[in-house]
Amino acid sequence: MAKVPPEEEHPVKAFGWAARDQSGHLSPFNFSRRETGDEDVRFKVLYCGICHSDLHSIKNDWGFSFYPLVPGHEIVGEVTEVGSKVNKVKVGDKVGVGCMVGACHSCESCKNDLENYCPKMILTYNSIYHDGTFNYGGYSDTMVANERYIVHFPENMPLDAGAPLLCAGITVYSPLKYFGLAQPGKHIGVVGLGGLGHVAVKFAKAFGAKVTVISTSPSKKDEALEHLGADFFLVSRDPDQIQAAMNTMDGIIDTVSAVHPILPLLGLLKSHGTLVMVGVPDKPLELPVFPLISGRKMVAGSGIGGMKETQEMIDFAAKHGITADIEVVSMDYVNTAMERLAKNDVRYRFVIDIGNSLAATKP
Repeated sequence: MAKVPPEEEHPVKAFGWAARDQSGHLSPFNFSRRETGDEDVRFKVLYCGICHSDLHSIKNDWGFSFYPLVPGHEIVGEVTEVGSKVNKVKVGDKVGVGCMVGACHSCESCKNDLENYCPKMILTYNSIYHDGTFNYGGYSDTMVANERYIVHFPENMPLDAGAPLLCAGITVYSPLKYFGLAQPGKHIGVVGLGGLGHVAVKFAKAFGAKVTVISTSPSKKDEALEHLGADFFLVSRDPDQIQAAMNTMDGIIDTVSAVHPILPLLGLLKSHGTLVMVGVPDKPLELPVFPLISGRKMVAGSGIGGMKETQEMIDFAAKHGITADIEVVSMDYVNTAMERLAKNDVRYRFVIDIGNSLAATKP
């Protein structure tokens, strides 16, 4: 059977930028989206954040990319149409879609509002939807999703600087809450001061915690302390600094995606402390067991959060004035932005101004 071209697969015409192969080069792409179902929300995309996983996906670094691939899972905009059974949002509301657009809705995880841990969770892009068609992400002019996966943005939450919270924000908020670290007086370490790390500092401070940024770059000290409001700064390659902070932290959020030693981090934890991994190194890390046993310490992982918690996170961020630090770029700059992201040359998140720059790139 001949494959239906992407622009004819569904009734609603769409336009975006896609990668065609693992060179990862993005260029204009015509496709289509499904019509608005009874429980669907359609919105005009105004901004979309660029996440590190977008870069990994367009280059097939993880080995499961399908092409053409439209990335983007920090998608925000304005509702243009709602299905007949939708009651969560209305036309004109500001909304977002994060890392997922579907799940089974019947397993234990889904029943507990943890769709992110559903074995049948459907990612926002580079995945197959319930109807068997391919999902395209937010580097595009229009988006449609089941209302369960729509996050309502409060009036005082800016769309551009709020977009990255849909991935980076929930990725750090969820483990802070789950592992009992979202309490005043806790001492929390944050490893890596990038897209995830800088938001982790802001959330931890808003929860009333004492925060230490742990980084390999001494040059980030002023940024961490003065700009982001961390209490302390540790250079992870300095044995004296590490030694002085041993056994002082209740928990550590490790956002680093490169291979790195975790032995020094385990040493920083108090007894019964938890090291939570939220970055994804491409090779296995070495796990020293002795320090785990001698302090009853835990190494854990955490991935995004369920939709109920994602909404809670956005509401909390709006209340406390938490946004990502962003550099807004136009659609035609996206390939340069990806090159810079690969070199960590961004403070701290690129956001594409889809609403004002995508249409001009139509061939």
